[in-house]
Amino acid sequence: MLLLVSGASSVGKTTARLHARQLLDDTYENAELSTLGPIPAVQTVAWRQERVEVAVRRAIALEAEGRHLLLAGDPVPLGEALAAPSADRIDIAACLLDLSDKAHLARLDLSDEAHLARLARRGEPSHANQAFAAWLRAHAHDPGHLPEAVTNDSWPEMRWDRWVGRSPGPEWAMTVLDTSALGPEEVGQAVAEWCRRAVAGEAPVFPAGWFAEVREGR
Repeated sequence: MLLLVSGASSVGKTTARLHARQLLDDTYENAELSTLGPIPAVQTVAWRQERVEVAVRRAIALEAEGRHLLLAGDPVPLGEALAAPSADRIDIAACLLDLSDKAHLARLDLSDEAHLARLARRGEPSHANQAFAAWLRAHAHDPGHLPEAVTNDSWPEMRWDRWVGRSPGPEWAMTVLDTSALGPEEVGQAVAEWCRRAVAGEAPVFPAGWFAEVREGR
């Protein structure tokens, strides 16, 4: 199985992976895009998507050994993993790390406040990252929400037909973890627990070939 941890910049994906790998046994291999090959000077959307295909193929190879790949550390959306050319051959589960505090949204959007603080500490541009975080939040529930956010300037081999134009439905599901009040070790523990639940069939999973089954009404 490919276990994708998604999220905007500065939500803690790499840190969560490093903590989670200490809690998972050797049936789980962990990676991020930088561990799967050289990083180009300019990291384009097409490059990221091509590298996601490398991760998918690695997950397929691991599955033959009864193992799984945890991919976490890069802003890889669920839709990119599902559209990778070889993704029809592997089960995929996705978990979105999000910064939100719904109990306080009426008076203050703490998701934005927390995220802006983290971005400032890293010296990263805030507006683009905040917009992408908002898109990822919507994408977790609605495959029809602005797909051009990832389909524009994309790698030509991507199979967007698997989900672009699809309406929200029960088959489109991923786990969302609110990390606003969690420390790094707690996020890592939550990710490790999610991995185990996904493999056990206790968390949302896109089974191999899911898109064809949905078209046929199964």
